[in-house]
Amino acid sequence: MSAPATAGAPKRPVRLLIALGALVLFGLFWGAGQPLTKVAVSTGHHPMGLVFWQFVFAGTALGIVTAMRGDRLRFDAHHLRFYILIALIGTLLPGLFSYTAVSHLPAGIVAVALATVPMMALMIALGIGNERFALHRVTGIALGVAAMMLIALPEASLPDRSVAPWLVVALVAPFCYAAEGNYMAKDAPAGLHPIPALFAACIAGALISAPLAISTGTWVDLTQPWQAPEYAIAGSGLAHAVAYSGYMWLIAYAGVVFTAQISYIVTGAALAFSIVFLGESYSGWVWGAVAMMAIGLFLVQPARNVD
Repeated sequence: MSAPATAGAPKRPVRLLIALGALVLFGLFWGAGQPLTKVAVSTGHHPMGLVFWQFVFAGTALGIVTAMRGDRLRFDAHHLRFYILIALIGTLLPGLFSYTAVSHLPAGIVAVALATVPMMALMIALGIGNERFALHRVTGIALGVAAMMLIALPEASLPDRSVAPWLVVALVAPFCYAAEGNYMAKDAPAGLHPIPALFAACIAGALISAPLAISTGTWVDLTQPWQAPEYAIAGSGLAHAVAYSGYMWLIAYAGVVFTAQISYIVTGAALAFSIVFLGESYSGWVWGAVAMMAIGLFLVQPARNVD
């Protein structure tokens, strides 16, 4: 939902510049999370333990900001349900599947899969009746599917053909994000600010994931001397806090349609960071899939504007 115009609100050109700057900034943070995730799993840390620490680091940062803002958390049934569901479908489940997928796939490939969020969101919205059928947008979904096949099928697109099934695992995370977006649009408590909302979701997520990690023997011990993977865990959590709260803020400021374009920034940033810092390289098939995905995203989105 776009933020309503008020007498003290910035004029349209200024709002557009603010929105564009925020789109790039939060997209860069989100994109940086992919190579950091790759580093975090490099020594065999289990996804469940990593997700717990992501909640902890993100929640700590968000809690500090929440306290500085003087926000109060509400814990009625509606708010509690919202916090728990956001923790589950916004971080815990996509985190588990992303960490698992990136331990088998290049970080850039996982980022390309992540760009399917708007397409999956549209498919869910069509299924539950929140969106009307439009040929050009369904064509965009088809291009997204074709882009994934372009990565999975050719011999030269993946480093090892045996890892192709893990691309399906990588697609679970964007499905969760898409489901979360539809849920937030339908059932988010009125007037809830993104930062305290995500702080509460991190508390809920930590309380859920901690006993799961301990009981399944997947706990990640961070009391030992830190190496690159441990620093990457902390960095990933902080990047998640900035990107996620910024994403929710931008939806309120510029609208869902405009904010959905963050997929372009996330994918481009993740590919660039993975090339520069991880030394990854991609075949022409992958770059063709990226181009196809970009066209698909363009078709999926309706007319863009910042109110």
